[in-house]
Formats: sequence, structure tokens, C-alpha cells
Amino acid sequence: MIEAGENTTELEPIDGERRALVVAETARYVRLAAELYQQPLPMLPVCFDLLGRASGMYKIKGEQRWFRYNPYIFALNFEEHLLNTVAHEVAHYVVDCRHGLVRVKPHGAEWRGVMEAFGVEASRTFDHSLAGVPQRSYRQVSYRCDCGEQPLGIRRHNKVMRAQARYRCRVCDVELRPV
Repeated sequence: MIEAGENTTELEPIDGERRALVVAETARYVRLAAELYQQPLPMLPVCFDLLGRASGMYKIKGEQRWFRYNPYIFALNFEEHLLNTVAHEVAHYVVDCRHGLVRVKPHGAEWRGVMEAFGVEASRTFDHSLAGVPQRSYRQVSYRCDCGEQPLGIRRHNKVMRAQARYRCRVCDVELRPV
């Protein structure tokens, strides 16, 4: 199996003091939304376990809901993320509570309206380098076709092993086989 390259880094994640500021700012936006929309909004748990290219995430699993933040990306430009990322994720929570998530686009009119009410630009991305930010690594498995060898992600590999899927080469149209 092939391991995707890991990014070695000198970048340190935000410390406990800055994490507390992020939690406090998250709570402030939740209270502000409850006030603006005259709707009770309980504070959700906040985790700093997000890795990769995303700076934040509003996560839903069954009945559980929580905020996830990337402590490495916050370390790159703390003030920007404290304002924009926190408001962005709380806005997703507010849209979920007010409209549900089934009939609304993730960054649609409802979400943009909440961001406007917060007085924050409704931006979906940030514009700075991710140099030094640890990236998730994905296991890959080598497969062969008539063209040669190519990697297949672990999820697809597992589907092949369970006979749930078959994959073909996009170039030679031959079924891929594990090496």
C-alpha cells in the first residue's frame, strides 16, 4: 500500500488561550443570532480537531450538532478566522435551526442573510497560503490495467474487496485489478 505524503511542519496550532477566545466568539454569535431571530439557540460543543484545508465546520450526526475548527489554519491568521470562520459556521447552525437543511443550499440566500445580519461578509473561502498546515493523508492501493499501475483510494479498494464495485481505467477501459 502507498501512503500519501505527510506534510511535516513547524506551524503550531493555536494555544488554550486562543481556543478559549474562539469558544467565546462562537457563543457570542449564537447569542446574537438568538436575539436577532428571537429564537432560543443552545450553545453547541466546540472541537479543535479539524485537519486539512477547511478552517471550520458545522457538523451534524444524527441528533448531535457541534462546531469543528482547524487550530492550524486559525494559527495562520487568527483575527481573520475569529471574525469570518466563526460567523460562517454559526450561520450554518442558525440556518439549520430556522429552516432545516433539506431545502436550503449550504451557502444560499438564507445563509447569506444570516451573515449580513451578523455584519460579516458572506464569503465561503479564505485567501492565504496553507503552507505548514498538516494535511490529512489517505491510504492508497496500487491497481493495474493495460496502461500500467495507478493508485485507488482505500474506500474504493474496500468496495472492490467486498465485490460491491468494479472500476475501469479511463484511458484503456480495462477493469482495474489489485497488484
